[in-house]
Amino acid sequence: MQPTHSQTSTQTDERMALPAGALATVRLPPSFTEQEQIGKRAYGAACATCHGVNGQGQDGVAPPLVHKIYEPGHHGDMAFVLAAQNGVRAHHWKFGNMPAVEGVTRAEVLNIVAYIRALQRENGIN
Repeated sequence: MQPTHSQTSTQTDERMALPAGALATVRLPPSFTEQEQIGKRAYGAACATCHGVNGQGQDGVAPPLVHKIYEPGHHGDMAFVLAAQNGVRAHHWKFGNMPAVEGVTRAEVLNIVAYIRALQRENGIN
């Protein structure tokens, strides 16, 4: 059975919902690979408190990670690893410095990066 137009619209609206305080609208991919799903869970545990649900950022807290500034050609995967490991001095946004993320392994960060890259691709950031 094919979804009706209203079902499709509702599903699309849910995939693009903007939580209160979010700085970006993020379209979710229809599915994630196994690595991206693992990264999504790790992101929820280690990153979402500051960077918001699905990398949308939070007003007054932290920037959106689904943003052209973080495209792979400008901030490679290792930039995320180093930021999580060492923290990072504010340089694109006025949110202040990001502290190191305690208790997250390099492998977990790489899974988080896979998840963020999937979100970025779905939103035209390559």
